[in-house]
Amino acid sequence: MGVKARWWRLLAGPEPVQACGLCFRGCRLKAGQWGACRARRGGAEGLESPFLGRFAALAVDPVEKKPFRHWRPGTSIFSLGALGCTMACPFCQNHRLAEPSPRRPPPLTGLPPAELAREVRRLGLSAVAYTYNEPTLAAEYILEAAPFLEAEGVATALVTNGLMSPEVLADLGPHLAAANVDLKTFNPETYRRLGGSLPAVQATISGLLDRGVHMELTTLVVPGLSDDPEEFAALVDWVAGLDRNLPLHLSRYFPAHRYDAPATEIDLLRRFRNLALGRLTRVFLGNVPEP
Repeated sequence: MGVKARWWRLLAGPEPVQACGLCFRGCRLKAGQWGACRARRGGAEGLESPFLGRFAALAVDPVEKKPFRHWRPGTSIFSLGALGCTMACPFCQNHRLAEPSPRRPPPLTGLPPAELAREVRRLGLSAVAYTYNEPTLAAEYILEAAPFLEAEGVATALVTNGLMSPEVLADLGPHLAAANVDLKTFNPETYRRLGGSLPAVQATISGLLDRGVHMELTTLVVPGLSDDPEEFAALVDWVAGLDRNLPLHLSRYFPAHRYDAPATEIDLLRRFRNLALGRLTRVFLGNVPEP
């Protein structure tokens, strides 16, 4: 039996259907059916989140690894990763977490919210990042943990694909200090191929900025998917229209999971950085040695 989910509604009909409200997709599930995220399913008494409050990855990371370069630089952050994702990127380097087998999930560690706050303080840290997989799949836990963390002076950050629904954004927003959003491409059709929605991500980025959440963006430059210079220029123009000082991280892709194109050429990444610096003030390269 999973923990009951928060964002869903029951649709009337000959056979009850539970409509999930967590992300843009709005999966409609009968009892026993799993959502596209592989982390929520229809239950006998309502939508369930079977993995809620249990984590497959726990670590202390440099905040720059998330990556954040303009939020608490030089500090460490407690990182938690669970299971599932609201996209299905063929190049995912965390696919064992993002695409778990419901019948044979990775080992999970339970961590009650009050215990999380105590552990973070015991480690002498002042921030938590929900990361590694799509963190909004733990949104109910994030909301429950927030008062315990806030009472200890611990900030909450998300590393997210940005596909949360407006309702989830409204509920989580007041408890977030920072977010790094993956802006994977500026091509709506490519986003659909990856299982996502460009307008939904844009709405999340704008919504978080409107709420005063510290924002940084990451684009993984993937050969054949997000390496078109004209599309990248359009992405930069859109980001600059929001805020020229918004940090943009350009990360190098390496073959992983179901995608075997060669690693991104470093020269291309440097050209993209120079292009972006024509409109933005803060552009960084990831997984690339500085010249």
